[in-house]
Amino acid sequence: MAGAASIAGIRARYADEVTAAAGSPAVRDAFAAVPRERFLGPGPWKILELGSGYRSTPNADPAHVYRDVLVALDAEAGINNGQPSLHASCLAALDLRAGETAVHIGCGTGYYTAIIAELVGPAGRVQGWEIEPTLAEIAAENLADRPNVTVVPASATEGALPDADAIYVSAGATTPMRAWVDALRPGGRLLFPLVGPDGGGMLLVTRRIAGFAARFVCGCRFIPCIGAQDRSDAAALDRAFRRGWSDVRSLRLDSRADDTAWVAGDGWWLSTAAVD
Repeated sequence: MAGAASIAGIRARYADEVTAAAGSPAVRDAFAAVPRERFLGPGPWKILELGSGYRSTPNADPAHVYRDVLVALDAEAGINNGQPSLHASCLAALDLRAGETAVHIGCGTGYYTAIIAELVGPAGRVQGWEIEPTLAEIAAENLADRPNVTVVPASATEGALPDADAIYVSAGATTPMRAWVDALRPGGRLLFPLVGPDGGGMLLVTRRIAGFAARFVCGCRFIPCIGAQDRSDAAALDRAFRRGWSDVRSLRLDSRADDTAWVAGDGWWLSTAAVD
């Protein structure tokens, strides 16, 4: 089994690998700083091999989890510690800065929440939300040594969130929840998986003076975000995603969709026209 010094080196190489496409030294350093195995429970671990299901690591050597793979948090429920390279690219796009207030929705056991905490630094503040009680309890324990992080064991689709510079969502929604959008400060960014039954994309929404700029960052698949599902919106999304998403420029709320609409949902629509 690899020793502490060896694991630090393995983690550094892993950080180089999974953040290569992200192009952010800050994100790379955050991945290198946070021990992934701490957030996965005791090994051996179950790694998801796409197309063939889960397989167990040979032993509890932490070196096994420093790969660009999904690791089970609850294999029966299909809840995983997500793919590192996807999250690295997303966090680079979210452009977290020192001193900011960030909200992480669907924080699981806290691994990517800890990486967010590294990015905002000790002067920043992070609030993680997790609806599954057991995972929320584990996340609170895992993050207890970070005084700038709190974990809320509740749904983030009900009630108000704290005012935030950045909101990162790690569960799939068929609609941009109003509570998320309303919590954004001027210049604030919301990045969440907007997905239908056949998958979708990570949508980055930025509050501007004139409205909400929006663009897709990358494709994705996520487990559903409880409370953020609408069957008719999901069907409309599937049709829209088949046309491609590169023309999306803005999120519109409380207005009638016009001929620039890429997709229209209940009380919201995405436009190919810019807000400013």
